Amino acid sequence: MIGKITGRIEYRAADHVLIDVRGVGYLVYCSDRTLAGLPGTGEAAALYTDLLVREDVLQLFGFQTLVEKEWHRLLTSVQGIGAKASLAILGALGPDGVSRAIALGDWNAVKAAKGVGPKIAQRVVLDLKDKAPGVMAMSGTLADAQGGVEAEVIEQSTRAKKATPSNPSAQAEALSALANLGYAPGDAAGAVAEAAGNMPDAQTPDLIRAALKLLAPKG
Repeated sequence: MIGKITGRIEYRAADHVLIDVRGVGYLVYCSDRTLAGLPGTGEAAALYTDLLVREDVLQLFGFQTLVEKEWHRLLTSVQGIGAKASLAILGALGPDGVSRAIALGDWNAVKAAKGVGPKIAQRVVLDLKDKAPGVMAMSGTLADAQGGVEAEVIEQSTRAKKATPSNPSAQAEALSALANLGYAPGDAAGAVAEAAGNMPDAQTPDLIRAALKLLAPKG
């Protein structure tokens, strides 16, 4: 299983890049959002990868974070969602957007992805709602993916793109805090997602306070 690719971008296409890894070229398919975040041709790049194996094809799919990769794995486990549809959803919403949409049961947000109809969007939300808390609590960055490769590639990649912070997101920290307070994972994930949607730039303490207000008994 190929779980990570680090090398130089040989060329870019509409839906994939060719990454040269010490003389071996790998075609890696990515979402529009991931492709837009990669450096230019000739520069160093690192991606987490997932290998699709079928009788007639071997395809690599690339992701900038472990959260994005995990959502791809879960999305493609839903009946009717193939790799192309998964990348469309991740490209339209991003991994954080997918986490919020599924935690909140917002299938209309999922339906906004190209090629995803309302029935499939509803199935995605229903099938994955209980899995949202675990994915929201994950962290993994492009900088993490670069470990263990030759120094020259790492240095070029660092210059090419500002490193992503390695600390867990405020959403993940707030989710962990609510879990420690005894809230059910599904309820906590929904509250944190709603709070984050209302306050995109909020730090962990503000998210926790807002989520607790949403979880407070009504009436």
